[in-house]
Amino acid sequence: MVELEVILKLRKRMEAEIMNSGEILFVKSVKDGIPNRDPLNDSDARRLFPEEDGRISLSDVSIKRDVRDFVIALEQDGGKDQKNHIFVQEKVNDKGKLLGRGSLAEGIAKSVGKEKKAKEDMKSVLIEHCFDVRTFGIVYSVKPKFNLTGPVQFGWAHSLHPVDTQYVQGTVVMPSMDSTAEGEGKTQGTIWTSYTVPFAVFAMPAVINAKAAEHSGMTAEDQELLLRALWQGTQHRQARGRGQQQPLILIHIEYSDPFYRIGYLEDLITMSPDTTAWKAAGKLPSSLQDVSFDLTRLLAAVAEKQDKIAQCRIWTHPGVTISGDIAPWLQPLW
Repeated sequence: MVELEVILKLRKRMEAEIMNSGEILFVKSVKDGIPNRDPLNDSDARRLFPEEDGRISLSDVSIKRDVRDFVIALEQDGGKDQKNHIFVQEKVNDKGKLLGRGSLAEGIAKSVGKEKKAKEDMKSVLIEHCFDVRTFGIVYSVKPKFNLTGPVQFGWAHSLHPVDTQYVQGTVVMPSMDSTAEGEGKTQGTIWTSYTVPFAVFAMPAVINAKAAEHSGMTAEDQELLLRALWQGTQHRQARGRGQQQPLILIHIEYSDPFYRIGYLEDLITMSPDTTAWKAAGKLPSSLQDVSFDLTRLLAAVAEKQDKIAQCRIWTHPGVTISGDIAPWLQPLW
């Protein structure tokens, strides 16, 4: 009886760790801010397309930061099994100096009681105890050096419509320095300037490679945490300059055929009114009430390739208007 229980537990664990290759499409909106600024363009929005195209873009770094910060908040000290530490994060030492890769890794190894093992095999320690290492990979430039390709690779997120950024100014009432009896110091506040986006909707694709997951140690449990972190992490990590962000649509397709991929899921959805209509009207979208999404072509592709798909799941914000029957794939929000 005991042996049977052990076998069942092992089988359950193996099933939980099985990873299928897949694709993700994440659609989110932002109001009154810029989630990912371009330091080479006066901190304006990033533009990978020509100015006349009008679209703006977000890098994968922005999305990964949202995911990492959410996991840090959710799984404090790595979680109950200490397997969900975050390696890439900003930490300082007692003197307020930023820690480098080596110190960050050593700190994690110390917290899980594997300092000795880490001296011989830091790679295995980080794989076992760091969610972002298993999911996004790692470049470890401290001797002995190693790198690991992450099974999850995000593409650039592009706005689904042209966007005009606005240059705004404001004042800070609080002076930066105390005034003295002799009148020295700052006696008034300062003026700030910034670019902002009134409203924009972005679509970001990602692929999940099961073969790479075998090497990185990423499990199906990690995958579920990633999906949750995409949604709730977007809501969790808010800052004035980044605007008010809201996840709108999250699509996850798992493939039973490890060598098949629909590809370019972002090209299979459309937002209405489309770019031509917005330009012709001379009015850009300003809220969710101004737009709707058509998933008909994407759902048709899923239906056509059922023999290659293990499952399709879709999460949506209740305020989003969608064309296409998503009921068979609709999931409850976290």
